Amino acid sequence: MSYERTNRGGPLAGVRVLDLTRLLPGPVATLHLADLGADVIKIEDPGVGDYAREMGEGPDGVSVFYRAVNRNKRGLRLDLKQAQGREVFLRLAANADVVVESFRPGVTAKLGIDYATLRALNPRIVYCAITGYGQDGPLAMAAGHDLNYIGLAGALDQIGVAGGRPAIPNLQIGDLLGGALSGVMGILAALFDARRSGRGRFVDVAMSEAVLAHNLFPLFALQSRAGPQARGCDMLSGGDAGYGVYATADGRYMAVAPLEEKFWHVFCDTLGRPEWKARHGLRGAAAAELRGEIEALFATRTQAQWSALFATADCCVTPVLDAAEALAHPQFVARGMAVQADGVTQCAPPLKMSDWRFVVERAAPTPGEHGDEILREAGYAAAEIADLRKAAIV
Repeated sequence: MSYERTNRGGPLAGVRVLDLTRLLPGPVATLHLADLGADVIKIEDPGVGDYAREMGEGPDGVSVFYRAVNRNKRGLRLDLKQAQGREVFLRLAANADVVVESFRPGVTAKLGIDYATLRALNPRIVYCAITGYGQDGPLAMAAGHDLNYIGLAGALDQIGVAGGRPAIPNLQIGDLLGGALSGVMGILAALFDARRSGRGRFVDVAMSEAVLAHNLFPLFALQSRAGPQARGCDMLSGGDAGYGVYATADGRYMAVAPLEEKFWHVFCDTLGRPEWKARHGLRGAAAAELRGEIEALFATRTQAQWSALFATADCCVTPVLDAAEALAHPQFVARGMAVQADGVTQCAPPLKMSDWRFVVERAAPTPGEHGDEILREAGYAAAEIADLRKAAIV
């Protein structure tokens, strides 16, 4: 498909977002908004601020983590525990479109910047709260991390091989599927409605619920005659020999997924095993036997050899790459997914759009880097800004 790659600006140009989040879920949500053209103001406390800066290595002591998830944002330091800091925030919120926070429930009410307060000031504001378990319920105030969310939501139980313990994924499903993408979905829906109705909404995002809502195949199995399958035994986790990971002669792996019969037949022909065609879709012991035969065959060649063989075979077989190999793969290179910016390699947004070309317009902000310009835009005079700095409000 071809479409215009001209650039008329990001689709969220003109949208102002006040970002009170730190670490991963919230910053990735606002990263997506910033990449799409929103003016995201990253607001940090005058103390530690976002400690993602120090999580891992990076140029000038600032981590790759922080740089990659906070690009295209502006930075403001603000002490929200002080009355003057609250006043600054309320002035900014009066003309903002979106507020995103990830505190435990009740924290912003104590600070005097909760949704009820902001709605009274700015009825069209969209307020997104990202938490582990939501704003109510017995776990609303509980601490948690991604591992807790996927564990509680029934997803971790299904990750791993048959007979083994649950495997911890290095893709933060709850943080990213839940906190980031579900947050963005809710924000955009509420923002669309606010533009036509003049009334904003409170968007309550629970990371654990996002995992639960997308844990679909175990949900389907729960209501089937066979019932839930043990870890590593469901159709897509080991029960079907036509969907699995097979080791190669050099200790690498191939992702083999010719689930549909038409792909399975191409797969068998490519391997020179036409007699396997009749064994499509086997389950139980018969599937385990077939899996053993496929394992033995894949162990006879290297990953590179198998990749070359299947390169022109349309049957859903690909190499299992590491991160460096993925970034260098011709498909991702052709789509411009690896971006060099702020001294590090970053990923471009996971979507393309007509009349828009993604660019990194700003490096991740240093603490309070754009404070003066943001305050000037809010109507503060130079003397007032100086007073705020003297009082350590900004």
